[in-house]
Amino acid sequence: MSLMENSGGNKPTIPVLTGPTGAGKTSVALKLLKKYPGLHVLSADSRQIYKHLSIGTDKPSAEFLEKYNFHLVDIVEPGERYTAFDFVSDSEKLLKELLQAGQLPLICGGTGLYVKSLVEGIVEIPEDDFSIRDRLEEEAVDKGPAYLYEKLRKIDPLEAKKTHPNNIKRIIRALEIYHLTGKAKSEIIASAAGGDTKYDFDVSCLMPPRDELYADINKRVDLMVKSGLLAEVEGLYELGLKDKVKEINIIGYNELFKYFDGEISLESAINLIQQNTRRFAKRQITWFKGMSKIRYFSSGADVFDYFCGFWGGP
Repeated sequence: MSLMENSGGNKPTIPVLTGPTGAGKTSVALKLLKKYPGLHVLSADSRQIYKHLSIGTDKPSAEFLEKYNFHLVDIVEPGERYTAFDFVSDSEKLLKELLQAGQLPLICGGTGLYVKSLVEGIVEIPEDDFSIRDRLEEEAVDKGPAYLYEKLRKIDPLEAKKTHPNNIKRIIRALEIYHLTGKAKSEIIASAAGGDTKYDFDVSCLMPPRDELYADINKRVDLMVKSGLLAEVEGLYELGLKDKVKEINIIGYNELFKYFDGEISLESAINLIQQNTRRFAKRQITWFKGMSKIRYFSSGADVFDYFCGFWGGP
């Protein structure tokens, strides 16, 4: 299939490789980069966007990133906001440039919101009005979450129904969107459903058998520790980034912060990383199963062969 072939015949078709953490997506992407010199991989991983977080996010090595065409990695500092809106905007800009230059693009990553937003379309408010947020946060402290939840229930009952009354961050974000746009969050999301996108997408999901996936996750965590994850986390303390990284809440870092702060043993921290990663993978699987027009592969070799066929290679 060429990049210009699709159901309508008017938009380029962009291949996408997604799947749960630990499935082997990056390994497949690296093999494809070696096979196709003109290939450019656009990372759809909300963890790999951050600088200073490499081993714990299973980021390709610095040498590999320098040698091959890997985009949307190491683009923001911990603490900087980068939304699905930003990802879609950056991806569409890159895709336009790559296609005009005759290059091959591949979207690769397991952040379901990024993939779904790019493939199915998204409407989101890209900028925050911090004065509004500050005021809402003050109201939450002074009057309690129930007060803000009741405000949300009145202006956006659909969003309120999906939101736990104590999920103050989600409540504030929904109220903030309403104040900025005059529209309920659920209304904005509904208007985006079925919306047009600039490209057609051919989505492949690497989904190994559950027992194999969990075993590989456990092995990968052990390998991260052996490869210097503890030293990487110690370096975050030295850079003064501990609090900002904790706010991002990336598996592998917060657990080790607890170890370095003397709250748990190293063995407990490692076990917790493995457990939390398996739970995260389970949630990802549920997310991907909820997407439409997605093709599943149980092995990296099979999905590698599929992409070779997609680009017309042997």
